[in-house]
Amino acid sequence: MSEAALVETQDEEREGMRVVRLRIPAKAEYIALARLALTGLTDLAALAPEVVADLKLALTEAVSNSVRHAYDESGGFVEVAYELTGHSLAIEVVDDGAGFDPDRPPALEGAELSEGGLGIAIIRTIADEFEIESEAGARGSRLRFAKKLGAPQ
Repeated sequence: MSEAALVETQDEEREGMRVVRLRIPAKAEYIALARLALTGLTDLAALAPEVVADLKLALTEAVSNSVRHAYDESGGFVEVAYELTGHSLAIEVVDDGAGFDPDRPPALEGAELSEGGLGIAIIRTIADEFEIESEAGARGSRLRFAKKLGAPQ
């Protein structure tokens, strides 16, 4: 079975809410698929291009964290859920990899800064709502952020 066959999407609509769930291999080449799903939902919501760009950046940072840090060479999966309502667009990124301490500030020196380290700060800045659940030494991480629709930008 090819990796592409391991990608699962599920689309539900309930009480004015559209939910799309995506399960992708934790590999960098699948981040684009997560962004494409987001693009489809933002088209439905008719969001301004700058809001779409911000959401794509936040999503890319969230999924990239799981891809780069959650698993060793054996790999794993990242689950992304998108919830679009008339009032907001929420995105949740979940992995079952190595946890981390979300309260630990990023290293701002040397190679770590050039390779990232500011992703969570970027997501917090873009989002109207932000939640993170992870723990150093534990399995799995969950990051959820939401953007209110129709709110002043």
